[in-house]
Amino acid sequence: MARRINALATWLHTLEPEEVAALLVHRRDVADRYIRTLKDLATQLTDSDSVHLAEDTLDQGALDVLGAIVAQGNTGSIDTVCAELHCSTSDFERAFAQLKERALAWPDGARLIAVNSVRANGAERDQLTLRPRTPAKRKASTTSPVVAAMSTVDGVARLLAHCEQDSFDARYTGGVATVEIRRVARALRVADGVLRLWLELAVEAQLIGIERSRLLPTKHADSWLGSRPGARLAALVNAWRRMDWRPEPDQARAALRDYTGAAGLALRRTALERFSREEAFTDIDELVADLVWERPAVHDPRATAAVMSEMESLGLIAGGALTPLGTAVLNSGDTDAAAAELMPPAAEKAAFQTDMTAVVNGLPSPELGTTLNLVADLEDNDAARVWRLSAGSVRRALDGGLTADEVIAKLAAVSESPLPQVIVYQVQDVARRHGHLTVTEVASCVRAEDPMLLQEIVKSKRLASLKLRFLAPTVLASAQPMAETLTALRRAGYAPTGLDAGDQSIVEHMERRRAPARGERRQDGWWRAELDDLELTQLALRLVEQERPAVGRGTPRASAARMLRDQNVFLRDEEVLILASALVDGRPVEIKYASGPRQLETHVITPGKHLEGVLTADCEDGSTREFAISHLRKVAVPV
Repeated sequence: MARRINALATWLHTLEPEEVAALLVHRRDVADRYIRTLKDLATQLTDSDSVHLAEDTLDQGALDVLGAIVAQGNTGSIDTVCAELHCSTSDFERAFAQLKERALAWPDGARLIAVNSVRANGAERDQLTLRPRTPAKRKASTTSPVVAAMSTVDGVARLLAHCEQDSFDARYTGGVATVEIRRVARALRVADGVLRLWLELAVEAQLIGIERSRLLPTKHADSWLGSRPGARLAALVNAWRRMDWRPEPDQARAALRDYTGAAGLALRRTALERFSREEAFTDIDELVADLVWERPAVHDPRATAAVMSEMESLGLIAGGALTPLGTAVLNSGDTDAAAAELMPPAAEKAAFQTDMTAVVNGLPSPELGTTLNLVADLEDNDAARVWRLSAGSVRRALDGGLTADEVIAKLAAVSESPLPQVIVYQVQDVARRHGHLTVTEVASCVRAEDPMLLQEIVKSKRLASLKLRFLAPTVLASAQPMAETLTALRRAGYAPTGLDAGDQSIVEHMERRRAPARGERRQDGWWRAELDDLELTQLALRLVEQERPAVGRGTPRASAARMLRDQNVFLRDEEVLILASALVDGRPVEIKYASGPRQLETHVITPGKHLEGVLTADCEDGSTREFAISHLRKVAVPV
C-alpha cells in the first residue's frame, strides 16, 4: 500500500497546478480533508471510500479501461490494454483521461498503474463499450403536463380514501406484500407500478402512516386534502425529491421504511438534469441508454425508465422537455408557485344527474369535496370524479344534525344547475323516515309510536343479538348499549335516531381513524452545495509550488528534504538534511537500517536514486541495494 501511495505521490509531483486543481474538482471529498503536502493528497486519494465515490462517476468505457489495467497486474501498457479491449488509441485516450483526472490510474513510464482500492468492476470485459448514439432532439413544443399531474394528485386522494374506508394491510416489518399491492391496485383500477408510486409519494409526504399493521391517513392528509390543487402537487413533488430508494418496477418495495444510501437521489437528480426547456428528446429510450452508459453505477435501464415515468406523472417533464415546474425543482426555485401556476383552479361546482350521481370535472375545491363527502359516497371513475347519493349517505348527513332542508340547500349551493327532483325527493323521503325510531339507554331502549313496528322488530332474526323485549307497547329494552343498538337497527334497514335522557336528539360525529406520520427526512440531501472552485485552485497551487524549487526560493536539497520528511517519521530534521544533501551531491552517508524486528544493520552508502519511497544506493562492497526510506532509523556523516 505504501509503495502505491508513493508512486501516486511521485506522479502528482509531475503535474502542473491547473492539473492538480482539475483533479481536486473531481475529488471534492478529498479536498475537504486536512492536506499539507502532495504526499498527504496521495494518501487521501487512495482512501477506499473516496476511490469508490470517484469510480461511481465514471462512464462504462472508463470502467472497461480501469478493469483491463487491474487485470494486467499494473504492468500493462497502452498497446496491451488496447489489444485486450479491441479498441483504438483515441478511444483509449478518452477513457484513460477520465481515470487520470480522478487519480484512479496514471502512467509510470510505459506502465499503467491503478490505485489500490479500486473495485475494477469492468475487469471481465473483452471489448471497450462505446457510447451509444447521441439521443435525438427537436425544438421543445408546448406540451402541457397538467393531465398527468392531475391524475397523480387525484390518484393519491383516491388512495387515501381507500385506506380510510377499506383495509390496506402492512407487514410487521412495515412493508407491503405483493399480493396486497395487487389487490388494492385492482380495487383502484390502476397498474401495480402506478399504485406503488402513489403509495411512496403519500408515505414520503407524511399522508399515510401505519397503525396496528394497517395503512391509514394521517392528520397531515386532512390538511393536504383541504388544500388547493397546486399545493397538493407541490407537496408530492417535494416528497419525490426526498425519495432515496431505487424504483423496482416489478417488485413491491417495502413502504414506510428507510434505506441506507442515497442511490435513488442520484438517479432522480441526474435524470432530471439531462432535460432542458428549449430542446426535447424525441425518443426517451435513447436517453435511457445514454444515461446507463454515462453513469452505470447510478443508472440501469429498468430503474431509469421508471424514473422517467415518475417525472412525467408529476408534471416535471412533458413531451421530452422540461416543464416550468421541472425547472423550479432542478434550480431549487419556488416549486409552490410553479405548481400553483400549472394546476387549474379547483372545481367549485358539480353536475348532479338524475341517476343520483354528482360529477366533478377536475379536482374539487375543499368546500365542494367536504359537501359531497358528507352527503354522498365517492365512486371510482377514469374520466372524472363521481359521487353517488344513496339513502345511507343521506342518512349519514341527517345523523350529523342536518335537516332535510339544510341538506338540499348545501347540495344546491354546489350544483351547476337546479337540483334534479329525484335527488330532492330522495332527501325528503329519507328525512320522513329518519327518527321514526328513537333509542335511549337502559342498556338502551327502542321506542316507536307504532306498536306494530315494534312487533316487527322484535320478530326480526337479524336483531336477535339485541335481545329485545317490550317494556311497554311502544317501548323495547335492548341488552346492548345505545351505539350498538343503533348500528344493528341500521344494518337491518331501519332509520333510528338517538335521544338523550331529556329526549333531545343526539348529533352523531364519526371519529375518523388516523395514523401517526413518520418523521420527515432531512431535505438537504437532494442538492449538495459544492466547494468553491477558487479555493480548490488555491489549494492546488500551494501544494505544487511548495514542493518545487523555484528561482529565488527553494533548492533541490530543500525539495528532496521535504519529500524524505514525508516518508520517514523516525529521522530528526538534521538527519533528513544530511540524507537530502547526499542524495543531491552524490556523497556517502552512514545509515542504520531496520532489516527486521529489533534488528538494525549499519551501512555506508552513496545514494543514487530516490523513487516511490525507495532509495537506490551503492554500498561499500560494490553492490547496489534498495532501501525503504521508512525503515531508516539513523543517518550520519561517515567518520
